[in-house]
Amino acid sequence: MNPDPRRWWALAVLATAQFMVIMDTSIIAVALPRMQEDLGFSPSGLQWVFNGYAVAFGGLLLLGGRLSDLFGARRVFATGWLVLIAGSVLAAAAGTPGVEVAGRAVQGVGAALLAPAAMTLLMVLFAGQPTELPKALSFYGAAAPAGGTAGVFLGGVITEWLTWPWVFVIYVPIGLVTLALTPATLPAVPGRRSSTDLAGALAVTAGLALAVAALVTAPANGWTSAATLGQLIASVALIAGFLLLQRLVRAPLMPLRIWRTPGLAAANLSMALLGAAWIPMWYFLNLYIQQVLGFGSFASGAALLPMTALIMVGMIGVTGRLLARFGARPLVVTGLAVLAAGLGLLALADPHGSFVADVLPGSLVAAAGMALAFIPATMTAIGGVAPTEGGLASGIVNTTYQVGSALGLAAMTAVAVANGAGQSTDPVELTSGYTTAFTVTAAVALAGALLAALTFRRPARHSGSTEVVRAEEHASV
Repeated sequence: MNPDPRRWWALAVLATAQFMVIMDTSIIAVALPRMQEDLGFSPSGLQWVFNGYAVAFGGLLLLGGRLSDLFGARRVFATGWLVLIAGSVLAAAAGTPGVEVAGRAVQGVGAALLAPAAMTLLMVLFAGQPTELPKALSFYGAAAPAGGTAGVFLGGVITEWLTWPWVFVIYVPIGLVTLALTPATLPAVPGRRSSTDLAGALAVTAGLALAVAALVTAPANGWTSAATLGQLIASVALIAGFLLLQRLVRAPLMPLRIWRTPGLAAANLSMALLGAAWIPMWYFLNLYIQQVLGFGSFASGAALLPMTALIMVGMIGVTGRLLARFGARPLVVTGLAVLAAGLGLLALADPHGSFVADVLPGSLVAAAGMALAFIPATMTAIGGVAPTEGGLASGIVNTTYQVGSALGLAAMTAVAVANGAGQSTDPVELTSGYTTAFTVTAAVALAGALLAALTFRRPARHSGSTEVVRAEEHASV
């Protein structure tokens, strides 16, 4: 099979998409306080700027993969960019919290179409090229942590010297250029006739959204109120309905047999708890830096750069070598434990503290834990399945991480609000809420380390670089 002469240009287009999808989760971090002030978000409602994206992205990833198979990867890739651009315009033009969250959700839908289609196109472009595929996957994988790091910095620059809507406007010209290059660079992959489990996708997405909503509103409504219990019961019913559909429909989004794969359940449990610990930490650390320490937007973005740069260097340059030498289990257990230690240091933050004493040590320790755990857990989730189910396993673990992130952020926001970070602007009360959230999140990460030690049955040793870099494509903030 002759290689596609456009493959390296095509790879640049695909890596740009991966870069932008991951940047979309980090570029908003520094802009959150300005958005809260301008749009009137409540302290508990502000998390929906992240969770609106995460729920749509995580809930629809499996459907995005199925649509890519059904209609052709290039067509779905282009459609994903159109949807992402539309969501970006809506988010940039928002004048109310509801419109902002809607724009973020539309962005999440676009990302859920983009991500699986891009991976399919990459595998098609480099099929039959065993010497080039590892390099291509490495380049594509490196775009993810690069996007997370760039998002933090660009978010600070844009918010400081322009205005927060520009963190969304930036997607429009990049998206239009990518769309213009798509027909000339990406192969036309034919679709396959199959059914689409749309009901399953809607059920799992709605179930996740209701669970997040229940956690967000529980402090105000009461944890045992009819509204909270009703939302939780409806969420469980929808997710149970999704699982039932996977047993009944001819072409399920997630064939349940895949869960018989050794290590798959343990790895996904670790990923869920990793997301539930990491994303709340990232969210509340940024609020502490701006609202308590008084950093401006640019300074806040710069303050988060050491943490995100350490993750990028660790994931690309260190974790792969450690994984090949020690296997996944020790790295996942150690990574979650180190993340818990970093969160414990952040829980000691002082309302009259400083960046050097109260932010830098804990954030770097937490970043080291994230860099250690993420790729080995992802590798375990996708490494044991048959090659024909690699895309499905990849979609499941990415979904699991997003679900854990959304539920963890919702729960920790409720904790923070209940412990001082409500309507108050007093640094002492805000710090009390944030440090309580750090403490509880540290317990989540520690529980993840203990569960990983119990459920990862055997260390999996990976000597090939191809398997390691396949996991890097999922690296997040």
